[in-house]
Amino acid sequence: MRTVTEHLTRILDVAVRPAPVRVAIADAQGLRSAEEVVAARPLPVFDQAAIDGYAVRSVDVAGAGEAAPVSVPVVGEIAAGSRQPLRLQPGQAVRVATGAPLPTLADAVVPAGWTDGGTARLTVHRSVPSAGFVRRIGEDVQSGDVAVREGDIVGSAQVAMLAAAGRDKLLVHPRPRVSVVAVGDELVEVSRSASAGQVADVCSHALTAAAREAGAETNRARTVGSSAAEIRGAVEDLLPASEVVVVCGAGGGSAAAEAKSGLSDFGGIDDTRIAMHPGSAQGYGRLGPDAVPVFLFPSHPATALVLFEVFVRPLIRLALGQEPHRRTWVAQLTSPVTSPEGRRSYIPARLLREDDGGRLLAQPLGMSGTHLLAVLAEVNALAVVPEGVTELTVGEEIELVTRGRG
Repeated sequence: MRTVTEHLTRILDVAVRPAPVRVAIADAQGLRSAEEVVAARPLPVFDQAAIDGYAVRSVDVAGAGEAAPVSVPVVGEIAAGSRQPLRLQPGQAVRVATGAPLPTLADAVVPAGWTDGGTARLTVHRSVPSAGFVRRIGEDVQSGDVAVREGDIVGSAQVAMLAAAGRDKLLVHPRPRVSVVAVGDELVEVSRSASAGQVADVCSHALTAAAREAGAETNRARTVGSSAAEIRGAVEDLLPASEVVVVCGAGGGSAAAEAKSGLSDFGGIDDTRIAMHPGSAQGYGRLGPDAVPVFLFPSHPATALVLFEVFVRPLIRLALGQEPHRRTWVAQLTSPVTSPEGRRSYIPARLLREDDGGRLLAQPLGMSGTHLLAVLAEVNALAVVPEGVTELTVGEEIELVTRGRG
């Protein structure tokens, strides 16, 4: 039997790395940049007004005040986007809109609220320093500034820098493609009424949603029968268009044997049991010419989601250049828990805080990973009982892995 840590190390040792693609910057958010982008032009590219007002030479209004206002003639108006050059002479003012280019010789803008708003002649009630209310050339971005570094995760600030640098596309590492297929002769689509002996395919929907939440591009394939030939055909079709394949319903029993047989030609499945509860019976292999990670999970969605959380989600997050592991907390148990000897248990739980803002509390919501689908909506964490512990009592501390989005 292999430990959880050993198995996860095997999985993460060969990280999923989709080939970089060039996308619009609007689609790059949340992805990892595969190139460095350097600004080829400054922003702004010209001195511009930062506020509606009047462009002046600051020296001409230096002594302005409520008790001694300064009066100057208004010799023109410049709108934002204007391409008509205008030269300001000493002792003059030009009305400007926010974003408008400053006329030659002007070094400041007097806000409209500091004046009488004159159109032919202007009375200024407050002085303004040089560069006051002016956005200088290159104030935001200088030519040669690095907009995005290779390996950066693109957020709103990086998108803004790319736009400022004049780039509308970026080379990025794309989201890994995760395909999910459900195996079972008894399965029917959720849109159909199940006949006697049939059950709705819930597991593949749950795992597809989990993969999407983790940041992957997802593909939920049709359900297939549990014969070796059907499983082989389904996985063979998915391998070329996937960085990860998850097969639910083949984590144990006869379906697992059929899957192992059907996939043997692609590289083989290792079905060594993992020292964990739930989900010790599972399979993993790197199949096909691209050595795509393929996971065989049980059919019950609660158990499959635990296995996804522990083994698949870290692989997706690593491919995205993100921290693979979620945040952990230590809290005090509100009820006792037990765990099979020699196995690491993952118990659905709620992480709570006492009303007074004091202790963190761990409220277990079930002692088994199976038959807990009804409580999953209330779960926000997994309580982790280490391999060497079989029982914890009320008030004892336990580690929790939070299950927030992303």
